[in-house]
Amino acid sequence: MADSKTVSVGGRIPGLDLAVPRMLRPSQFPSRLSFPAPAKPPLRFRVLAMAVKRSPKRLKYSAPRFTKEGGLVYVEADPSGEDIWKLDPIVELLKQGAVGVIPTDTVYAIVCDLKSPSAIERLRRYYFSPSFEGVLSLLVALALDLPLSILCRSLRDIDTYTTGFPRGDGQGHASIFRAVKHCLPGPYTFILTASKELPKRCMRYGTPTAKYAARKDVGVRIPDDAICREILEKLDAPLISTSVKGLKENEWLLDPVAIADAYGPEGLDFIVDGGVRVADPSTVVDMTRITPVVVRQGKVTELLQ
Repeated sequence: MADSKTVSVGGRIPGLDLAVPRMLRPSQFPSRLSFPAPAKPPLRFRVLAMAVKRSPKRLKYSAPRFTKEGGLVYVEADPSGEDIWKLDPIVELLKQGAVGVIPTDTVYAIVCDLKSPSAIERLRRYYFSPSFEGVLSLLVALALDLPLSILCRSLRDIDTYTTGFPRGDGQGHASIFRAVKHCLPGPYTFILTASKELPKRCMRYGTPTAKYAARKDVGVRIPDDAICREILEKLDAPLISTSVKGLKENEWLLDPVAIADAYGPEGLDFIVDGGVRVADPSTVVDMTRITPVVVRQGKVTELLQ
């Protein structure tokens, strides 16, 4: 099944000096380039070859729309993380200030380097260009009008960019750090007070047509997803993120090829396809006060019981 290890040749991403290959599904294009594979190819290649047999609707979204000038880098990765070598170009793009979509243990997220001011502004703004009209404009507005969250590698990242979790106060309120540690990695977003290490651009929210508001808190996550964690480890840094939301409040875009069809023409740099997700968002808990408050009940609730 050699075809599952080939990619079509891509172009150059607007605004970046880095020319990279565009990784698309091999059956769609005649020109191909062999991609270096590990000495012992993982068995997942057999599964990927079978996965090409999609429904007509999915085939519609994965058609030759990725051939646009400038290119969208599209990488189909094994959800188990067995083919992590495919993620190297994505990590290089993130280091150069790219904005793209990756899977998490809940829904897909739009991400960029939290230390790249231009990337953060792109994440917030470039979808609002005048050419981005109609339903999708409102869709993205709903997603980006929310505070951003940090995808962290470990508790050390959380300690760096926040003041940490509440401790006991000596008045009957015990420290909840042990419970939190038990639940991570996992599908939780904890809202904590931001530290001085967090860039100011990560503590503002709003839209280009409305004044940015300052915040003193930020959401933090340690996703239990092999692809996401491998990207964070290879990058050796956390990422700033927001979920890829749908038109309604509790609606998300879950199919990566549908996300590519919607966002690719608007300048998105890359997408990592980890398979179709289930609409189970993270459980959001506000821990900026002594008694935690559940802001949104999501995928799991064991911390609350």
